[in-house]
Amino acid sequence: MAIDERFLDELNARCDIVDIVSRYVALKKSGSNYFGLCPFHNEKTASFSVAPDKQIFYCFGCGAGGGPIRFIMNIEGLEFQDAVRFLAKQYNMTVPETEGNPEERHRREHILQALKEAARFFYAQLHSPAGAQALAYFQSRRLSKKTMNNFGLGYAPDSFHALMDAMTAKGFSKEILEKAGLLARSPNGTYYDKFRNRVMFPIIDIRGDVIGFGGRVMDDSKPKYLNSPETQVFNKRRNLFAMNMAKRTKKEYFLLAEGYMDVIALHQAGFDSAVASLGTALTEEQARLLSRYTKTVIVCYDADTAGQTASQRAIDILKKAGLRVKILKIPGAKDPDEFIKTKGPDAFHKLIERSDNDIRYRIESVREKYDFTEDDQRILFLKEAAEIIAALETQVERDVYTTSTAKLAGVTPEAFAQEVRRAQLRQGKKARQQMHREVRAPIQAAQPKDRGIHFDNMKSARAEQGILALLFSDASLMEDMRRQLKPQDFSSPELGKMYGYASALYNTGRNITVAAMEPKLEPAELELLVAAIQTQIPADTRHKAMEDYIRVIQEQNVFANPADTGEHPLLRKAQLQRKSKGFDTGE
Repeated sequence: MAIDERFLDELNARCDIVDIVSRYVALKKSGSNYFGLCPFHNEKTASFSVAPDKQIFYCFGCGAGGGPIRFIMNIEGLEFQDAVRFLAKQYNMTVPETEGNPEERHRREHILQALKEAARFFYAQLHSPAGAQALAYFQSRRLSKKTMNNFGLGYAPDSFHALMDAMTAKGFSKEILEKAGLLARSPNGTYYDKFRNRVMFPIIDIRGDVIGFGGRVMDDSKPKYLNSPETQVFNKRRNLFAMNMAKRTKKEYFLLAEGYMDVIALHQAGFDSAVASLGTALTEEQARLLSRYTKTVIVCYDADTAGQTASQRAIDILKKAGLRVKILKIPGAKDPDEFIKTKGPDAFHKLIERSDNDIRYRIESVREKYDFTEDDQRILFLKEAAEIIAALETQVERDVYTTSTAKLAGVTPEAFAQEVRRAQLRQGKKARQQMHREVRAPIQAAQPKDRGIHFDNMKSARAEQGILALLFSDASLMEDMRRQLKPQDFSSPELGKMYGYASALYNTGRNITVAAMEPKLEPAELELLVAAIQTQIPADTRHKAMEDYIRVIQEQNVFANPADTGEHPLLRKAQLQRKSKGFDTGE
């Protein structure tokens, strides 16, 4: 769906990229720019920069870059149009939409309608004679009729075509049903129902649309769970099960569980802020989604080893999203569902009140690995615990946990504090080494091989990037540039395309900005552009730099296309230079 360019210019003019980014990333000013930890890859030193003068962000580590709209696309997991709407709402603007691509819009709406009708079909099957076993299964899990209705639970019949027949009778094509993830196709092209003989859990997004399904077997067959594939409307990394319900909670925390049944059992017991990821480990996109609705997340994964490992991983992801994290331990039960059934909701509420913060949980987890009756085991524990405490942000936190951990291990706080300081020195050295690697990353990140873009002539490409850097620093240079340089002179089609767009913006009186180019560039191209314009060229040397860049581009173009140049003076100059150095010019 196309969006009017004038509106995009006005929206970008209102956007303050420092303000937008700082809602997600802790930024510190350094010189004219701001720096922080990149939200798009794991790092311990700040390589993520925000330039308010250019209204762009750029990570010297992973190469992510763009303007305000691209940042929202990446951080919120939105498509371009949705990111525009997201920002427009914050600035009280109404998006004027042109006709766009009606075919794509119609297909999306058709897929959503198919999924909605499929949910109705599965629900009806659960309450039909064919669904007796499935209904008995839910009842054996002590789910009430109200809970089953609230979650729209259903049953997929033990048939290869029951859903297909019902949906095609309603006018849905098999192609649309396949695009919705409801049908699969055999190697010989035969369609069949993807979900068969499973209890069904509709997955509903925060807008209230059915976007997919999770199906569970009722016995021990494999796979235990089967989820909808990725589709035009379903991205499992960006959604959470029951988020459509949990977002209305009055509680000050969200409960993060592992499975659908845990979430449903928690809601039935009155814990209406429970959610779960969709068949995968917790993702950064899901953590950011949670951060839009709460400040605190209590992780209540299964009590087994896999659950503890998942909890450790979730802590880092949730904290990176700016969330306060607590860990709930479930004694005497494998998961929240089992605990609530045996102990009741009140006992579970007491567990929530006693839940550990993430630091205590990590130290306790390390404690369980060692036998304190052995001195060497206590030493190993203290060394590992010191690494955890040394990484804390404030001295107050370090002092508190140094004292309590020393008491736990039976040593003096003073002795353990020395170990913590040694751990801080090691981590500081490691961080400096990492920073040095990331300082060199801009050159590496600018290389096209990292973006699936290939430069045939690196010397010319560097000059072409310099031309773009000049234009984004001083657009008035465009007058002189385009008298000597055309997009087709560029050795890189991608860089030539950017130069052409810049020229078009200049012609129409629009500012040459990254934001103005965002709708026209592929993600890899946009990142390449932002990497290129990181080069700072002093104002008093820009005209000379422009002449040098143009000369390099033209010379390299002559060598690449000698047959097209005729008696071009640069060709004569290049040939003479080559002849003077002993090269055969072909004359």
